[in-house]
Amino acid sequence: MENRDKLKKIENNLNDFIKKIPELISVRENIWNTFLEMIKTYESGGKILVCGNGGSAADADHIIGELMKGFMLKRELKEKDSLPWINSALSDSILGELQYGLPAINLCAHNALNTAFANDVNPELIFAQQVFSLGNKEDLFLGISTSGNSKNVYYGGVVGKSKGMTCVALTGENGGCMKKHFDITINVPSNITPVVQEYHLPIYHELCKWVEEYFFSI
Repeated sequence: MENRDKLKKIENNLNDFIKKIPELISVRENIWNTFLEMIKTYESGGKILVCGNGGSAADADHIIGELMKGFMLKRELKEKDSLPWINSALSDSILGELQYGLPAINLCAHNALNTAFANDVNPELIFAQQVFSLGNKEDLFLGISTSGNSKNVYYGGVVGKSKGMTCVALTGENGGCMKKHFDITINVPSNITPVVQEYHLPIYHELCKWVEEYFFSI
């Protein structure tokens, strides 16, 4: 299937998604633009850096799990991507299990680094430090904050923008300071934390599903 046909199909999927959760019509365009930026990131050889606090940190981990392995598709390796340095006796079994991944990193997951930096330097800059070290202009920063005001997430995005990265915020309705300074904000229609989180999950599930479909569907 040609890429333009895939985009048309995925946009139809977006319309179906909005029909199921019509209160998200206000963020339809920003959801679509986030998907397009994710595609651009991966086509440019970039990666996605994700972070959040508490439940949003768990969401960040969830997103990584959907991107780095097969989600709705198997993503089996092609013959041209075989691993010639692996012992031939192991090659078939290993190649039969490995899958293509979409590079993504959860900045919340580096406990030793984060606690060391928080203790020795500044806890509000734990994600900013990682973005400074890992981020490139081809990458995308996805910051998750139900209020949009989490300082450590916000500062991570500020550093990301200074490095030329596209910065996306997934927030509650107000959007906070992240809405003012990030490139795209998906600010769902509630400011009640658990309700915001219940909106976030289906949004990032769909985004991960669409990106996978774009790159790996036949």
